[in-house]
Amino acid sequence: MKVGIGLPGNIPGTKGDFILDWARKADEGPFSSVGTIDRLVYDNYEPLVLLSAAAGATSRVRLLTGVLLAPLRNPGVLAKQAASLDAISGGRLTLGVGVGRRPDDYEAAPAEYQQRGRQMNRTLATMRRIWSGGEVGDGIGPMGPAPVQQGGPEVLIGAGTPQAVRRVGRYADGFIAAAGNAAAVRELYVVAEESWKAAGRSGSPRLAGVASYALGPNAADKVGGYIRHYYSFLGDAAEQMARNAISTPEAVKDTIRDMESIGMDEVVFLPSVSEMDQLERLADVIG
Repeated sequence: MKVGIGLPGNIPGTKGDFILDWARKADEGPFSSVGTIDRLVYDNYEPLVLLSAAAGATSRVRLLTGVLLAPLRNPGVLAKQAASLDAISGGRLTLGVGVGRRPDDYEAAPAEYQQRGRQMNRTLATMRRIWSGGEVGDGIGPMGPAPVQQGGPEVLIGAGTPQAVRRVGRYADGFIAAAGNAAAVRELYVVAEESWKAAGRSGSPRLAGVASYALGPNAADKVGGYIRHYYSFLGDAAEQMARNAISTPEAVKDTIRDMESIGMDEVVFLPSVSEMDQLERLADVIG
């Protein structure tokens, strides 16, 4: 199974030059991807801007949004941004997308929170049409640049409910989960597989996962504090996430083993501390 690492652009106060140094070091190995997560009302970098900068600083690793909140964005503009990043990076973009659960992000965009599921479907359909060279509308288009990856960047659906995961069959190339409870991830992946078969597609959908981590002295306090802050809107659930967060080399290895046992293709560990030793410690663990 492949192992990727997140960029520290989701950690408040992280400087741009440090992020680029991190990306360059990740590109040296042993990581398969560099990833981002997405919020609007938070002190983080916008994912596609962040990955565009990382694309220029790297040549090997894939660029992953895990996930980008697609309904916050204009579908045509998002399609062009993603195609541009895919072209600039030589076909290295994996676009993980989800709807999110924070109303304040939608108010700030602005976008319709109650319509986010329907908007997601429209966005996915629009992007596929644009990436395939079709017209945006009657007499409008086509729109370039053409993505390097045929049919457009790889798309993964990030979701926690069966209804949302069923989008995989019609619109996406796979499912991206919160890596942790193997049984829960496998249960949702079965839904993705069923939707894939129902759509008459050959092969099987890809399965990827993301998980927050910290390693070294006071790691549990560091990752726990970050999760409590980032996911504060979840209340008690954030506290449980903080207590179960990855903070030891053994926990990293257990996560890799558990996710590999259910057929996961790649897990991306997201840093919760902007210190270069976090990258180095994770690299040492995975070898």
